[in-house]
Amino acid sequence: MADLPDVQRVRDYFFNLQTEICDTLSHIDGGSGFSAEDIHSENGAHSRPRVLDGGPVIERGAVQYSYSIGAQLPPAASERNPHLAGKGFQAVAISMIMHPRNPYVPTFHANLRFFLIDDDNWYFGGGFDLTPYYPFHEDVVHWHKVARDACQPFGDEVYPRLKRWCDDYFYLSHRQEARGVGGLFFDDWNEGGFERSFDFVRSVGDHILPAYLPILERRKETPWGEREEDFMLYRRGRYAEFNLAIDRGTKYGIQSGRRIESVLASMPPRAIWRYNWRPEAGTREASLYEDFLPARDWLADR
Repeated sequence: MADLPDVQRVRDYFFNLQTEICDTLSHIDGGSGFSAEDIHSENGAHSRPRVLDGGPVIERGAVQYSYSIGAQLPPAASERNPHLAGKGFQAVAISMIMHPRNPYVPTFHANLRFFLIDDDNWYFGGGFDLTPYYPFHEDVVHWHKVARDACQPFGDEVYPRLKRWCDDYFYLSHRQEARGVGGLFFDDWNEGGFERSFDFVRSVGDHILPAYLPILERRKETPWGEREEDFMLYRRGRYAEFNLAIDRGTKYGIQSGRRIESVLASMPPRAIWRYNWRPEAGTREASLYEDFLPARDWLADR
């Protein structure tokens, strides 16, 4: 039996994963939940943006599902594969971002995507990463342990490779500074054929909630004050810089003509910038820069 790509199975998995994640986080947030829209195009494309705004736990959350059909790949999707430029495609994606209200709860981001050009040219991409403001060592270790667990069935070398890829990608070169503490990132993934690649992507998707929920539950009731909120808003500015200046997903969404409200739903609802600000030595704010943002092996000797 030929190991041919099956876009419908990918669509079904991403669609159901969106529902699971929204239902779970809506329950934890306890507010009004995620909005729900279904947008269909005449060519058969379908998107279902779901956004939570102003919740008691999640200030802004977005979980976006999309299935698109295009006449030619946008530059952001073909720049690493120039031989595919100009070809028609189908693309399925789920992308999510959670901006918490409590500064002690990290922001998290995840996405999974599948591009199908033809039976010989297809690939997956995605991953998940964590952006804390006031990090705890045990939380970061847990995050990376779950990331390693997601990769382990597919080879001992997969987690270290994707962890390095994530460290390299989520980096603000204009600041010479990491966005957060990393996780997993992969692109142009078709290793072992479609079935094994799809199994890997499902493993990553199935580990998103186990990676984030224990951290969210541990920290969501932590008391905070004006200082912590102010620092969170300052660091959200870095998040906005990355999304607008560097992120290939944002560029792809704009270039492909996707609904701009959906493309930019991942932006933080509030952020601030300060000129030439530096944290005071010995503070928890300084610890983020000194002890957590530099790339390191969080699972050494574990």
